[in-house]
Amino acid sequence: MKKISPFLFIILVAFSTTVAANNDNYLANLIHNAKAQQLSKEKVWLSLLHYRKNDSAITQEDFFLSNVGRTNPKAELLATLNAFFAGEISGSEHPLCRFVARRRWLTEQLNIEENRLPTVTCNDYIEWRKNVPSAKVTLVFPAYYLNSPSSMFGHTLLRLDPEDGENWSNWLSYAVNFGATVDNTDNSLIYAYKGLMGGYPGNFAVMPYYKKILEYSRIERRDIWEYSLNLTPEEVNKLVEHLWELKNVTFDYFFFTENCSYRLLELLEVARPSAELTDEFAVTAIPVDTVRAIEREGMLTTATYRPSRGAVLQSRIQLLNADEENTLSEVMESSNPAVTDLLAHLPENRQLFIAETAYKLIRFRQNKRERDKDKAKKSYQLLSLINKYPVGTKQTVTAPKQPEKGHLSGQWLFKVGERDNKRYTELGFRMAFHSLEDNEEGFLRGAQINIGQIRLRRSEENTLFLQQLDIVNIFSLTPRTTFFTPLSWRVKGGLERVYRDGQDRLVSHVSGGVGYAWNATPNNLTYSLLTARVEGGSSFKTFVEPALGVTTGMLIHTALGTGRLELAGEKFSGGENTIELKYVQNIVLSKNTAIKLSAQREWLPNKQISEIGISYQLHF
Repeated sequence: MKKISPFLFIILVAFSTTVAANNDNYLANLIHNAKAQQLSKEKVWLSLLHYRKNDSAITQEDFFLSNVGRTNPKAELLATLNAFFAGEISGSEHPLCRFVARRRWLTEQLNIEENRLPTVTCNDYIEWRKNVPSAKVTLVFPAYYLNSPSSMFGHTLLRLDPEDGENWSNWLSYAVNFGATVDNTDNSLIYAYKGLMGGYPGNFAVMPYYKKILEYSRIERRDIWEYSLNLTPEEVNKLVEHLWELKNVTFDYFFFTENCSYRLLELLEVARPSAELTDEFAVTAIPVDTVRAIEREGMLTTATYRPSRGAVLQSRIQLLNADEENTLSEVMESSNPAVTDLLAHLPENRQLFIAETAYKLIRFRQNKRERDKDKAKKSYQLLSLINKYPVGTKQTVTAPKQPEKGHLSGQWLFKVGERDNKRYTELGFRMAFHSLEDNEEGFLRGAQINIGQIRLRRSEENTLFLQQLDIVNIFSLTPRTTFFTPLSWRVKGGLERVYRDGQDRLVSHVSGGVGYAWNATPNNLTYSLLTARVEGGSSFKTFVEPALGVTTGMLIHTALGTGRLELAGEKFSGGENTIELKYVQNIVLSKNTAIKLSAQREWLPNKQISEIGISYQLHF
């Protein structure tokens, strides 16, 4: 090996020292400029760190390059600049590769010269970007699903789409989803507590979109709405770059506030910093309200409806006449392998329609169940029959009202009335979301989700008192048919004023019920439930006393609004009985305003009480 002369060695050392000194001076100038421009206070920087108030929602320590970065955006910015010029780390682990969105933004703000930065090859990021389409972004809203606590308010996610082309399908797109990482061993009470109190971590996940379609449309039987967003290519690039930074990063998760929908708003603010999307969601971030916020910012363009398999099946069955319904029932229930014999009396096109419907219905019912040999055999027979026909039938489903077009989620209420010959006035507030009698456009018919409802009443003697506090009040009425046999149910808990021991008293309670509902006519739904109630703080023989009962009623939908007639009776373990008959009629004035009339009669031990009222309701 040829030795380096002492003179050349001195020159190389001097050159290296000069370069290092120049780089140090260059970095020092960048830091000085960053401080002078107060970049750490810029909205984009705070958005990239997911700051809300005084700290970041990100709980993962290695996301921050400063040991105080979670609570100090200035320290994190300076640490980021220093880390970008570090030469001891190479490859995909270098901060230049891990924080590509930070790199892009700081380069733009400080005019950083690329040749001054260390030369690194970000192979992991390059490979990831190859597999993730990033030409367009679509907002996806899987609609309400009351039978899942985490989905009863709906959900939002983003879809990353490639450029349009002949061979393109959005099934090949990628979904961007934020959700809680749940412990599957937790029961419903623990799940609710942890979800409300931030007991679960939250994570972003990027996955093939077809998996989400199967999850929501097929498994959970949820309709899906897809909204195209008018993000520019540059804005889409910003969003995708930041997604890379959030890969495997954990966040705080709160069911009502910092949830799936709120995190997506943060992503969109990174993509379009001029958008003001998150500020209005300090208390709750209900998914449909976040869709409205994005619409108000002018970011939504077209809306596409994707019905669930259940909706498609119901639409097909509604097209059957009485004879065809009987034939479909025979096909579903018969053990006769000769399915063609059951269909032979029908025209060929109706044979195909019923065979397709029967096949879809069998597959629908078998979802999430163990394989049934008889059902599998019948499915094969039907599929073989279907394949004999040259062309299948495609059923179109009429799209309902878009969910964001419905009334707003909060509600103020002012009521005047008379109870037991005494007048009162009442002021009410509801945090969310929808009652059975409210304007049904944009909502599921027969679905009620009320959270955080309070009513204050002033008597004619000018006494102000708490009349009612509902922590939760959920009512799910799903009609049974020949081919669908769901349960209807109700759960309610909180405080309410009831007549006990000679006067109205405030009691705590948990109530629930389960039963069936039927459509008497397309616009009339009747229901009947067996109910149970546990009441505390009353004047019964024991401080806490259970009761069993029955509730039956009818929902009546007209052009005027929705009415509800209900008769309920309960028998407490101490021997006391209560019966209540009430009628409520909602009169829709506009999308967000209504008048509600109410009348009820109570039969109590040694007492009968009548009450009437009229209220004005404003959704906000």
